Amino acid sequence: MSDFVITPPAIAAVPVAGGGRFPVRRIFCIGRNYAEHAREMGHDPEREPPFFFCKPADTIVTGGANTPYPPGTNDLHHEIEFVAAIGKAGADIAVADAPAHVWGYAAGIDLTRRDLQAEAKKLARPWDMSKGFDHSAPIGELVPASRIGHPAKGTIEIKVNGESRQRSDLADMIWPVADAIAYLSTLVALAPGDLIFTGTPAGVAAVQRGDLLEGRIEGVGTVSTRIV
Repeated sequence: MSDFVITPPAIAAVPVAGGGRFPVRRIFCIGRNYAEHAREMGHDPEREPPFFFCKPADTIVTGGANTPYPPGTNDLHHEIEFVAAIGKAGADIAVADAPAHVWGYAAGIDLTRRDLQAEAKKLARPWDMSKGFDHSAPIGELVPASRIGHPAKGTIEIKVNGESRQRSDLADMIWPVADAIAYLSTLVALAPGDLIFTGTPAGVAAVQRGDLLEGRIEGVGTVSTRIV
């Protein structure tokens, strides 16, 4: 018999290509990791070290399910991202050792309440409610690194209703995945089940109810959701 005083919440998990599910412990996201996106947000990509924010594990949307338009915003934006899933624990990880800590990769979307984020920035407040709201992290199937290796280049793109909105290459990341993992692991100890959304290219824009979002990362996979 369980000694929990309430029923424990369900474990958030991402489907794995070929079968099985990857349990999600924490979600870390890198801000402004593509130079052109940094510039479109009004920042100098040459001067910034990586910075991170978090989403709760249960914000993931899987299996191509619909995503409800969130309350409290009139400016919901899409951000296509390359996602790394941690399968081996570590702290103070060397860049050369970082790939060994990655279990697999996926395509994901970091949905953002941009008006709330802008207000938080203006008032020097946390971004939590602009980034970590319910259903804010649609994600496609995870593909094991043992199958595809550790992609360092390849097209990353999102289409909205069939129209390309963001299109770039993984090689354009300011902080490649291994570097990002190494840096993050100096701040927190990484553990199996952690997901790292590695930043988005230029071209972020608003979406509306009814819009179909279709993202893809060359050699990795796809992610799709409809805003309802």
